[in-house]
Amino acid sequence: MEGLEVTVLLGLAILVGTALAPRIRVATPLLLVIIGLLLGFVPQLREIQLPPETVLLLFLPVMLFWESLTTSLRAVRRSLRYIVPMSTLLVVASALAVAWVASLFGMPWPVALLLGAAVAPPDATAVAALGRLLPQRMFMKLKAESLTNDGTALVLYAIALSLALGDSVSAWSVTLTVLVAYLGGAAAGIAVAALAYLALRRRRPAIVINITLLLVPFTAFLLAEFVHASGVLAVVFAGLIVAWTLPRITTASSRRQAMSAWPFGVYLLNGALFVLIGLEVQYVVHDIPARMIGTLLLVTVAAWGALIVVRYLFQLLFAPFSRPAGGAPYSHNRGRIVSTVAGFRGAVSLAIALSVPDAITGTGDLSGRDAVVFVTAGVILLSLLVQGPLLPAIVRWARLPDDGTAEDEYELAQRTISGAAIAALDDLAREHGISDEVRDRIRREGYETLELQNARAYARQRRGEEEQIADLESAFVAPDAPDTGSIRAPGGPTTDQATDTAPGARRTVTVEATAAAETSALQMLATSAGIDLTQRSPLVRFEEMTRLKLAILDRKRTVLWRLRREGTIDDLVERRVEAHLDLEELRLRGVELSD
Repeated sequence: MEGLEVTVLLGLAILVGTALAPRIRVATPLLLVIIGLLLGFVPQLREIQLPPETVLLLFLPVMLFWESLTTSLRAVRRSLRYIVPMSTLLVVASALAVAWVASLFGMPWPVALLLGAAVAPPDATAVAALGRLLPQRMFMKLKAESLTNDGTALVLYAIALSLALGDSVSAWSVTLTVLVAYLGGAAAGIAVAALAYLALRRRRPAIVINITLLLVPFTAFLLAEFVHASGVLAVVFAGLIVAWTLPRITTASSRRQAMSAWPFGVYLLNGALFVLIGLEVQYVVHDIPARMIGTLLLVTVAAWGALIVVRYLFQLLFAPFSRPAGGAPYSHNRGRIVSTVAGFRGAVSLAIALSVPDAITGTGDLSGRDAVVFVTAGVILLSLLVQGPLLPAIVRWARLPDDGTAEDEYELAQRTISGAAIAALDDLAREHGISDEVRDRIRREGYETLELQNARAYARQRRGEEEQIADLESAFVAPDAPDTGSIRAPGGPTTDQATDTAPGARRTVTVEATAAAETSALQMLATSAGIDLTQRSPLVRFEEMTRLKLAILDRKRTVLWRLRREGTIDDLVERRVEAHLDLEELRLRGVELSD
């Protein structure tokens, strides 16, 4: 098929999957894989091939860069005891276990090791797409692990490929390969991120900023490949560093533009990849001799089972070493089971399998590449179609606690920046030549906002305490006892509704309604016959108010960045608060003037 036809076909498949998934209550990635499998029954569509360089050079840099941008750097630092062994030692252990299992079924050891390297690393994009039900802390750990383990898998693939091609492999060559891959990839990512910072540290139009950011992952990958290092690690390092410096090198307009374009583009790439995985499975199934399919299916199921068992046992054995200093154990047994089920395979595994040369010999007339691609595609399929639907049920069964830290930090950040803005209001008004009338009006609005934020924080804390009390009471109440979790008078409002309709609130609403009615009967000041519009008018006050509000937004951002820098709030919380500040700035400036 022609490229345009393939593009339209993939677009239609993504559209159908996206529209149908919510109706049948199936995760969109799982439905897209099934659609790909169904399309593969059409012989002409089955011939659509996915070149490995397409995955490595087009799909992976963009998707990994976006996942790095949306990963908490603070969570990565705090979870290094978990991430480092999981992204290195576990990948090696998984690869060796799969290779051993495959060799039991007669697969040559070099080919079995290639297979192990392909299926060893969980995929970051698959985890991001299917792991949203997890508690935030566990989700970030799995995401960070999946971002960094690809480098280990690619190093293992390079070593296994040398063995399969008959090249000499020594301890020195393996050490050199590992050092070049890791250190070279990190250096390439840091260098490209530094260049991006230098290029963008002065304000630029939004489109220039976002084009520069789009070039960062491809440039980092290219530079790493040029020095024979890990392009995947280069993209991850560049993404994490750019994420940290993003508030300093972007504008409100560019951030809003990026937050619209990047998720949409990554969603399309992810969707196309899942459809192509289904097509690839159909292709390799029809390309394999019928007498070998049964054996390869057994290898596929055995390799998939080995990955699950090794991941669970590794977490069990390394749990004492993964504890935070002076903290609680890494996780209980249910948490380990959830983490095991959430280890999905995806794009990187498929790219590694497709990169195996055709010259690699396998068993009989079956080439090593065909065997590796078949088993890898089968493992990916089992991972997505079995572990994916199973994960929500496992999460509900595990009942993992969500500590609510993100919400607490979000409310803390909102209150802190609002209080800092009120404290600096007099200085800002003098600095920008604002009248007392406008300053006092802004002060009243600031106090009202701060009171609202305090009330929301108190209400959320009170709801949490009431839920805990209700849970404790339910443990001691007889089965036929009435539910006392919420108090409601007959025909009356609930507690929350009563709060909203308190006497003070009703009086406020009445006063505001009366004032609005009186005001509507008056003419606007600017249209009164006796007013000189060259004097202080609503236009002048509006301009002063806009100028003062923009200065307040700058002060809020300064305090917000300090909170993130000190570790008081998480990176993701900072971006969430800053998104609201960006919307307010765009409203004040106007989208067309925001640059």
